[in-house]
Amino acid sequence: MAIPSRYAVAIHILTFLENGNGGDTTSDTIAQSVGTNPAIVRTLTGKLRKAGLVLTRQGVPGASLAKPATEILLSDIYRAIEDSDCLFNVHDHPKQDCSVGMGILPALECIFAQAQTALEAKLGEFSLADVMKQVRGECQKKMSLTN
Repeated sequence: MAIPSRYAVAIHILTFLENGNGGDTTSDTIAQSVGTNPAIVRTLTGKLRKAGLVLTRQGVPGASLAKPATEILLSDIYRAIEDSDCLFNVHDHPKQDCSVGMGILPALECIFAQAQTALEAKLGEFSLADVMKQVRGECQKKMSLTN
């Protein structure tokens, strides 16, 4: 089980925008950093824009953060990117005349809802600024190893 990589890619996009990167924030440049196709960057940027996290202008290349990185929580990004309200999916048709099948869906749905609530609460403890701080720290460590 894994949260789709588009969530990590969305965080990468926003971190790239926060970093500035010399003002070149086109989907092509971001895609090179992420290691993906520019169309994926544009799709995710559209979702982030719809959620109020990114500013773009039609016909003008590039994007920017819609608010300070300290105000963009990882839970906001998760909700912007994930299409479903459910992190966990359950199988649709357990056998209802089975002693397990008749009760499995409600049991799992309750547990899964609690797990999703806990995940979203934990993600809400971290901002994009926290990610940027960690990214800078990792870059400094790697740069000091090469010098």
